[in-house]
Amino acid sequence: MSTPQHHTNTTTAFFFQAAISFAVSTVALGLGIAYLSADPWMRGFLALGTLYVITSTFTLAKCVRDRQEETEVVSRVDKARLDKLLAEHDPFKVDNL
Repeated sequence: MSTPQHHTNTTTAFFFQAAISFAVSTVALGLGIAYLSADPWMRGFLALGTLYVITSTFTLAKCVRDRQEETEVVSRVDKARLDKLLAEHDPFKVDNL
């Protein structure tokens, strides 16, 4: 009795859509900051904040992915142990005490 493995692979189209969306939003925000009628130090502060948010987002995405992969590996190990126990179990074997 095996449980189905759920592997969700992203399609190439979805990957490109996500990459293009990220690029467009980053460029639009950068242009908005560049053309903002504010002092240069204020624009610099907003640009630095934007870079911080972007790097934090990548770090969070990596941590979520790593945790998901770790959970998947632990699940596979537990399933392998259970399969081994079930394969070795003989319900008709009588233990002599």
